Amino acid sequence: MPTIRSEAPSADMNPGPAHSGGTRESDQNSDAELRRAAHARLRDRLVVALAFVTGATDAIGFVSLGGVFTSVMTGNMVLLGMGVGRGKLALLEHTGVALAAFITGTILGARVAQAPQPNDPIWPRRLTLALLAEFALFLAAALCWWTVGSHPHGTIQSLLLATDALALGLQSSAVLRLNVSGLSTTYLTGTLTTLIQSRTTKRHTAADVRSAFLLLALITGAALGTALALHCPAAAPLVALVVLPVVIVGAELGMRG
Repeated sequence: MPTIRSEAPSADMNPGPAHSGGTRESDQNSDAELRRAAHARLRDRLVVALAFVTGATDAIGFVSLGGVFTSVMTGNMVLLGMGVGRGKLALLEHTGVALAAFITGTILGARVAQAPQPNDPIWPRRLTLALLAEFALFLAAALCWWTVGSHPHGTIQSLLLATDALALGLQSSAVLRLNVSGLSTTYLTGTLTTLIQSRTTKRHTAADVRSAFLLLALITGAALGTALALHCPAAAPLVALVVLPVVIVGAELGMRG
């Protein structure tokens, strides 16, 4: 049955208020659309910054925390298989720690950020809460890193690996609250595949530019993380400790309007 709508008053009955009200409503809708578009652009920039943190943390982990990844779990599963095939207990330990911690972080992120809701704003407050928890984990890892002179070994190395993987698992899961297809800070193989497929088939989408920046941020972050881990290890934890607060404050201030 079709929806019944009430008709607006005719111009003869109430010309001034009807015209004025319609104009105001149109202006309000236009302003709301502009704000939403601006918030969406800011959201994409903030997620790109998170991908930069991912790249740096992964590189630091690979160089200094046992030769495994803190977010690339597909790669870690391959390394786990290689450890089994070669009988390398150290590799088995490190990949096992990273996998278990990442899974735990994913569960934690889902609990904190929760599932997307139909009336969600562009940047839900629960996502910010999850990022605060991630920052706390990175801060704890940084203090531990500096305590051992920025050269972790043995149990401390495994502990730091677990903490970083836990933090990125939390971040990876929490970003799903945004409910935007292709928007990820850790699962970027899919982003690369979608981007190449889009360009090859000439089905260009508005997300192509965002995807390219996500991949570039990951690579740039990895380059910086590697350089710091090798040449200035004391500064390595600062990447996450500087960028994450910028993202959190940027979201809080930029999404208010």
